[in-house]
Amino acid sequence: MDSTKHYLEIAESVVGEARELFISHLGAAPALFKASGDFATEADLAIEELMRSRLTGETGIPVYGEEQGGDLNSEACWVVDPIDGTSNYSSGNPNCSILVSLIYRGQPIVAVTEIPLMNMRLTALEGSPVYLNGEELPPIESETKAASQVGVGSVRSPDSERFPADVRLNLMATLADTDLRPRISGSVGVDFAFVAQGIYQAAVSFSPHLWDNSAGILLARSAGAVVTGTNGEPWTMESVGAIAGTRRAHKIALSTMRSVCP
Repeated sequence: MDSTKHYLEIAESVVGEARELFISHLGAAPALFKASGDFATEADLAIEELMRSRLTGETGIPVYGEEQGGDLNSEACWVVDPIDGTSNYSSGNPNCSILVSLIYRGQPIVAVTEIPLMNMRLTALEGSPVYLNGEELPPIESETKAASQVGVGSVRSPDSERFPADVRLNLMATLADTDLRPRISGSVGVDFAFVAQGIYQAAVSFSPHLWDNSAGILLARSAGAVVTGTNGEPWTMESVGAIAGTRRAHKIALSTMRSVCP
């Protein structure tokens, strides 16, 4: 492929433009109901349309997104989630993000996670450090003086077949008996971005969707986190969910997951 740095520059430019739509439509009401408890706003639709047009137009690489699907090509494909945490966004909750990643030969090699309401933009290239608002971040530490927090996504989502609400609640209750303190943000993108910054020691994604996970997977890897599927297997495009964290926190989260969801 061409220089991944060039692709990152394009992705950042696209996300910068998408951010303006994100801010201007904050609090937008549902415009499209997809399933029980799942909806998209006008902002979701407009942002994805913008990203599709620019990413494909400027790189020639197909786009696969939450709202309009597309060509999920494991050889080379942009993966976008225009608003991760739409219900948060619709109510003005700052735990929502714009996620863009470039998949190459089945793995993310470019990632941008924009969290506009927290003024955070995290970027990463395969094999390089994570950057926060243009400043290089140090690798995450296994030990911290702060309380060890773990993000656990959500209690329920429309795609709960693999991890129904009772399993998620059991996981959180069991984690609470360890020295990891569960936190629910409602945005997988925010959770993984917090891991990459050392705010969370670990995060568990229950999502089966590539658009929720792939950007955060690369951020976490680039920050030095251990990243696997929910059974401890190497993460792939086909993985249902993921666990990322420091070596110690990942071990606790994984063993807890195995105990509640054998």
